[in-house]
Parts: sequence; C-alpha cells; structure tokens
Amino acid sequence: MGHRLSKIYTRTGDQGTTGLGDGTRVPKTHARIEAYGTVDEANSAIGVVLAVTGIPDSLQQLLTRIQHELFDLGSELAVPGYRVMTQTQVDSLESALDALNSDLSPLKEFILPSGGPATSACHLARTIVRRAERAVWRVAESEEIAPEVSRYLNRLSDLLFVIARVLVRHERGAEVMWSRERP
Repeated sequence: MGHRLSKIYTRTGDQGTTGLGDGTRVPKTHARIEAYGTVDEANSAIGVVLAVTGIPDSLQQLLTRIQHELFDLGSELAVPGYRVMTQTQVDSLESALDALNSDLSPLKEFILPSGGPATSACHLARTIVRRAERAVWRVAESEEIAPEVSRYLNRLSDLLFVIARVLVRHERGAEVMWSRERP
C-alpha cells in the first residue's frame, strides 16, 4: 500500500469546508461530518479503555475488533453511497453481548457510570457511541444511510454497558447503584 497520508496538512479546510470521500466539499458543520467525527471520537474513547493495564485478553481482542469496525463504519459515513457495514457485524455484537451478559446478575436499579479507570472509560465510550447514533439519525433525516449503521451503534452502546459491568467486577468488584436516598 502506498503512502495515504504523505502530507498531514493541506490547508483546504481553512475556509470552513472539508472533503467527503467522494470528493464533494461540504461545510465542516455538515451533519455527515458530525456523524463520522463522533464515530471517530467513540473509537478514540475505546482506545482509552484499551490503554488501561490488566484488561482481560478476550475483552482486548473484542474491543480492538470493534475499533476496526468503527473505522469501517466511519468510512461508510464519509463516502456517500459506500456500503461496508453488514448485518453480520450487528449479529456479532449481539452474540458478544449475550455471552458477556449471561454471567451478570439482572439489574433491579440503574447503575452510576463509575468504577475503576477501564470501567469509567467504557461508560464514557458508551455515551459517545449513543451520541454518534443520534448524529447518524440526523443524517438519515435527509440522506440515505444503511440501516446496519444505526443498528451497529445501538448494539455497540448496549455492549459497552455490559462490558463496563464486566470490567467493574474485574477492577473493583461492585457497581454503584443509583438510589433516591442520597449519601
């Protein structure tokens, strides 16, 4: 493969526009830019989870695979008409979700997004993925977006919630339950 990023700055965006993958110039405030930018942010947040020492290998592998898939998803958003996400990727998230959730006790209350470093980073990644999903739906109001894109993000936010529940046991042992009674 050749050098894709031989020059990092181009100055082409200095006037408030940027190029989509098909060459179309759009404002940097365009809904499509917001959507794939938020997907990139979510991918970076997952990188923060992975930066924490001691995460179980199985979760490291799963989260690394997800990072690759998020990069693919971002490319689908960056190139109108390009399709890369499939139902198979959504199904894979559901399988991982079911497997990880099977060992967890059912929740009777909401949990607070807290815990050790990996758990807290995972909760933050989950909320960024939710924002990415909302941004994709904004694009879908005016442009065609493959349904697998929003499904993937929806399942991913659920999976990150379950991974956070797994990680809190690994890091600290207990979740903090929301309560009407304040300490």
